[in-house]
Amino acid sequence: MNVPFLDLKRQYASIKGELDQAIFSVLSHTKFILGPEVKAFEEKVAEYCGTEFAVGVASGTDALLLSLRACGVGPGDEVITTGFSFFATAGVISRLGGIPVYVDIDPDTYNIAPDKIEGKITPKTKAIMPVHLFGQCADMDPIMQIAKKHNVKVVEDAAQAIGSEYKGKKAGSLSDFGCFSFFPSKNLGAAGDGGMVVTNDTEMADLVRILRVHGSKPKYYHSIVGYNSRLDALQAAILSVKLKYLDEWTKKRREHAALYNAAFKDLDVVTPKEEEFNYHIYNQYTIALRSRDRLRQVLKENEIGHDVYYPVPLHLQECYKSLGYKEGDLPVTEQKAGEVVSIPVYPELTGAEQNFVIETIRKAV
Repeated sequence: MNVPFLDLKRQYASIKGELDQAIFSVLSHTKFILGPEVKAFEEKVAEYCGTEFAVGVASGTDALLLSLRACGVGPGDEVITTGFSFFATAGVISRLGGIPVYVDIDPDTYNIAPDKIEGKITPKTKAIMPVHLFGQCADMDPIMQIAKKHNVKVVEDAAQAIGSEYKGKKAGSLSDFGCFSFFPSKNLGAAGDGGMVVTNDTEMADLVRILRVHGSKPKYYHSIVGYNSRLDALQAAILSVKLKYLDEWTKKRREHAALYNAAFKDLDVVTPKEEEFNYHIYNQYTIALRSRDRLRQVLKENEIGHDVYYPVPLHLQECYKSLGYKEGDLPVTEQKAGEVVSIPVYPELTGAEQNFVIETIRKAV
């Protein structure tokens, strides 16, 4: 049985009529750049996340970049973040001339370990950027306490976490800025790139809006140098349709995750731990085991889609050699990078497909 890691064709088929009509509407009115769909989608996301403002941008990467820029991050400034994330987390810091400062992760959630942060703060620290990895929020209360104590900003990399909750509050609403990605593989995915910045700060929201249009306000008048980073009206139209189904899709992901948890509880496999104060949306269902590479071979032989997020920690990437990190500096991060593998968890996964995945893994382990 061939089980894809993700099947967006099934998702499209389930809401094809609504999506086609939304796309046709944009093609008909031709207001492609910052058209009415963008403003409508921004309002919906702000309401969904419980924030005052939402600003659509070109990608999740740009959401991080513009948020850090709004925080004042520039050449020589340090941003504390996790070493276990997609490269964009670190790349945006470097693109602003900043210096990523990596700390280790919690072994159960894979999120940044709050107790490792304060020891890394220096006079150059401008911001802290926790990542809500795999769809579960980092432990934000101690992070915000540290930030307040040292007067630094906090930017949530919530690229994988729209709809997740921390102590009853939505991801993205827990700090100065929340940043989302609408890359097609995300729980709320566009038909291409797209991103969103959410915040409760009026001035910061306005600054991000200015930055996304080359730093202009009004048009053709530039007080700062910005970027070309606008969410397309076509993508906003698609995402507005999908947002209506997001909670339903999350529920199905959580049901699949619960079934996996029960099936693997007696195996020598580490299943995801959902903190009691969190609501996990399972952008990925990630297990960890020492024989990861052998299991991957079995999954490949049985045509079961899977992936490793992430095989090389950020602090050990070739481009960051100059920062002086070495193996052993972030031991938990390095261990998990060699053990994790993610398996299918998308809402349209059938019972037969999931049972096949479970049986294959049980036999292999």
